[in-house]
This record gives sequence, structure tokens and C-alpha cells, in this order.
Amino acid sequence: MNPHASSLAAKGIGGPAPPRHEWSLDEVEALFELPFMELVFRAAEVHRRWFDPTELQLSQLLSVKTGGCPEDCGYCAQSQKFKTGVAATKLMDAETVIAAAAEAKAGGAQRFCMGAAWRDLKDRDLPKVAAMISGVKALGLETCATLGMLTPDQAKALKAAGLDFYNHNLDTGPDYYDKVVTTRTYQDRLDTLAAVRDAGMPTCCGGIVGMGETRCDRAGLLHQLAILPSHPESLPINDLMPIPGTPLGDSKAVDPLEFVRMIAAARIVCPKSMVRIAAGREHMSRELQALCFLAGANSIFIGGRLLTTNNPEKTADEALLADLKMKPMPVGLSR
Repeated sequence: MNPHASSLAAKGIGGPAPPRHEWSLDEVEALFELPFMELVFRAAEVHRRWFDPTELQLSQLLSVKTGGCPEDCGYCAQSQKFKTGVAATKLMDAETVIAAAAEAKAGGAQRFCMGAAWRDLKDRDLPKVAAMISGVKALGLETCATLGMLTPDQAKALKAAGLDFYNHNLDTGPDYYDKVVTTRTYQDRLDTLAAVRDAGMPTCCGGIVGMGETRCDRAGLLHQLAILPSHPESLPINDLMPIPGTPLGDSKAVDPLEFVRMIAAARIVCPKSMVRIAAGREHMSRELQALCFLAGANSIFIGGRLLTTNNPEKTADEALLADLKMKPMPVGLSR
């Protein structure tokens, strides 16, 4: 229990109920159908039982290997199957990545994420990736990586290198998944998550809204996360940034209140998870972001770039947090 929750218990408000793993899909769908104010109120109550609502963890993401991915994820600028203007690059050297992480820390980041546009991690690249992880970890930053599918031995090697979290998103609910991706199955993704858990490493797993899916599909994603053997310790929710040249490049923006509903439902079904607003903040209003924080989001990605898309500049984020009287989360509390 975090210090904020302990203070609530000391006041007689009671401690947080343990997370549930037996959510039914009907129950999750019912959350989305609640009156908006009731849903956000319930989510805010849950949030306050596990976290200090005035704190945010600040993360930064670096693309350590961009473009050339053989997958056909319909939202992704880095697929070699689509003409998006993103050039393929080689894997960065560890020294460059560590220097970027040091710069991110100096800019306020507490967590540093490394992403590579691969279908799966190749054993030949493991030593260089391990050097990146250990070097970033030595800076005092929380580390996360997303490198595609993993074998059990690779997951163990990443943990040994000091990786704190491994990101592998489910993207959407199982019934909508094949409308977005055909080169990797839902089970493939679940198998990688299992390998990460079995290695004793926390998972980072969430999805994307705004891909043409329905509320039921969004509920399906959260249901899958809620019934995992352990909830993802980190749960990123991305608001689609449509990329010209991709199959989803002309997607209609999701209604802002629907995005808040997704955040709130995620907070309720996975109460201990760090719920992260990932891609899409560039086109979110300050008011929408504030509503997301009220509904239980407690992490954002900072820095002017998020893989291949724009992200709010440092001055805008600093002003937002100051106006909301929010502060960075103390290092080490996200686990």
C-alpha cells in the first residue's frame, strides 16, 4: 500500500480491496455504460486507495531501432509494408542510448523506455540491448523496453541485465484484433507476456483506442488484461495518432469523453497498475488530460517526440502540472 492509501486507512476510510482476476466481460462492458460522472467518481475512488492523486510518473521513450518492421500493424508508421516516409535505421549503439537517457533524466524523466521496430528480438542483438539496459539503469532511471516477441530465455536475459518492465501491448480486444494486425496472433502476444512473467519481470501492456473499434472491443481489451495471472504493472492507453500511408491513416478521432471512459475503466479493473497516457497527448486539450488524471491516469510520456509522432513540449507539460498543482512521483513507487 502506498503512503497515501495508508493515510486514508489511518483516517478510518479503510484499505484498498485486493485486485480481482475473475472479471467477466459483461461486468467490464457494464462499466463503460455507467453514467460518465459515476464512472469517473468510482475510478477516482479506486485511484486514491492505491496512489496519491497529485502525483504523476514522467516517462520518456526513445526509438532505438526505427522502421523496417515486417509486421502489418495497421496503425504503425514503422511497417515496411506501408509507405509512410519513415526510413529504416540500424540499432543504436549503447553509448548513444545511455547519453539520451541521461539527457531525459536531466529533463525530468523518471522512467526511460527503449523501443525497437522488430517482430521479435534476435539473439545476436541481445548483448547490445543488455548493455543499453544496464547503462540506463545505472543512471537511476526505471527501465522499460519493447522489442517484439521474446523467448523465455531472452526474457530471463533482459531481467538479468536489469530491465524493470517489458512492454508488449495487446492493442485491442481479441474480437477486433485481426482487423488491425494479421502477421502476429493474439496468442503470440499472450505467450510473450507469459514468458516475461515467468522470468519474474513486471509487464507493461495496454492498447490503442481510435482504430474504429467499439466500446465492446475496448472492454474486451481490458477484460483480457484483468484476467491475466497478474495484472500488468504498467498499463499504457494510446489515443491513435493517424499516420498517412497506414491503413488507419484516415481514422476518425475517438470522442474525448470515450477516451476518459477507457482510462476510468482501466483504473477500476486493474487498480494497482500504473495507467499511462501514451500516444495522442499532442492532440489532447489540457482539460481532457486533467479529466484523465481525475479518472486514474498517473503517468505521462514527456519529451517532444514519441517514437515517430509528436508529443507536447516540456514547457507545456510543466505549465499543465503547475496549474493542476501536480508533482512528479517519487522515484521507485511505480512497482
